Amino acid sequence: MSNTTDVHKPVERRHDWHDIYSARLTLTDLLVLIWVVFGVQIAWFGFDSGHLAMSEGDLALSYSAVSLILIASWMGVLHIYGTRTDRVLGTGFDEYKLIGGASVRLFGLLAIVAYLFKIDVARGYILLAFPLGMAVLVFSRWLWRQWLVSQRAGGRFSSRVILIGTQQSSARIARELSSRLGAGYLVVGACVTDGPVDSHLPGSTVPVLGGLDDVHTALDSQRADTVIITSGDAISPDRMRELSWSLEPGRHHLIMVPRLIDVGGPRIHTRPVAGLPLIHVETPRYEGRTLFTKRAFDIVASSLLIALLSPVLAAIALAVRLSGSGRILFYQERVGINGSRFRMIKFRSMVADAEARLAKLQDSQRGAGNSVMFKMANDPRITPVGRFLRRFSLDELPQLFNVLRGSMSLVGPRPPLTTEVDEYENHVHRRFLVKPGVTGLWQVSGRSNLTWDETVRLDLYYVENWSLTGDLVILWRTAKAVLGSDGAF
Repeated sequence: MSNTTDVHKPVERRHDWHDIYSARLTLTDLLVLIWVVFGVQIAWFGFDSGHLAMSEGDLALSYSAVSLILIASWMGVLHIYGTRTDRVLGTGFDEYKLIGGASVRLFGLLAIVAYLFKIDVARGYILLAFPLGMAVLVFSRWLWRQWLVSQRAGGRFSSRVILIGTQQSSARIARELSSRLGAGYLVVGACVTDGPVDSHLPGSTVPVLGGLDDVHTALDSQRADTVIITSGDAISPDRMRELSWSLEPGRHHLIMVPRLIDVGGPRIHTRPVAGLPLIHVETPRYEGRTLFTKRAFDIVASSLLIALLSPVLAAIALAVRLSGSGRILFYQERVGINGSRFRMIKFRSMVADAEARLAKLQDSQRGAGNSVMFKMANDPRITPVGRFLRRFSLDELPQLFNVLRGSMSLVGPRPPLTTEVDEYENHVHRRFLVKPGVTGLWQVSGRSNLTWDETVRLDLYYVENWSLTGDLVILWRTAKAVLGSDGAF
């Protein structure tokens, strides 16, 4: 067991990726605010800007000075509210939420100060600078994030991670993190708590660097800065506490993976009681306001999309008609909410007798890892026009009418065939708690490249963690996935 006598030993802090990235964000934020605030000042007052005065007339201040104060205050609240900390950079929406929250609080404070001291500030100047500054700040951070994700895909600008736990749990977390390099966790080694110990984690290239007593040696040898506990079963509470105390403050980070997985952040709340970090997990509910909000959004959005895309729908219908014999629209029975059945509409992308030919193709090679759904990369039944429609998911557009009628939602689990449902395991039936969707997590996470188990996991994650914000994000990611056309066949 490693001792803790060297906890306070002075160690030179290295200039890590976060310091570099945070400095670049600080410079960009400053340039954005200078451009926005002084740009609004010039647009509102011209180059001969006026002066701001208190009601008593004892103090006069040029708007150039006001702009400088505003920029300095804005930079200050962005720092105070932690918009550049490594906890929020690179993934999730907390970074953008913090920028919005800090900006709203700043302008609320300015409004209170102006009221208390009776300062007459030009309203147009404030009403323009506030939303424009916040929008450009978020956009600049989004651009930086695209750059950061591309860097992390190559292993740079990431936290170097040592995994601690059983070989099985460590291998699972290693696989998950390696598939999401954009999150910023690069696994460089593992210290396992069970044996026999191999040179690498099962099914992985991650080296095993020893056991629990070798954590600090592994951290130093791999220049790692983060420890992730993948399984706490073999680690006693006293040993866990000793490990956390032995990590160098400000340099090493400790992360614990809970046993309960695939639960979204909004459903998790931590409440410390008597020194115990109790984790509250809310049970998902699909009733009342939740259903009304989702249905209202579906009606409005599908109506607008049908109206806007009507010329495209007409052009596709004509192309399908000219592609050969058969109907323009293809109707197929699918299973929806609570196991109810409905007729899903698509543009016909296959030959007229495609269903009759299916039996002959059942023994053909399918998509990797798929034993339930029939997915074939080069399905001979698809017409040339149909192949183009499928590549960009244009054959799915008539499902907007399913959404408008209420049998489907814009976002939800994949609508299965009745023959597929017959092969479902019991837990998979939870996907019927919500309406199936035109798009969903399965659509934006690989489409037909996904295995059956991955598809199920994504669908169930959506069911357990639905939110309107999440739907909007999926719709945005759908547009990117469709244009990329990866995994579409």
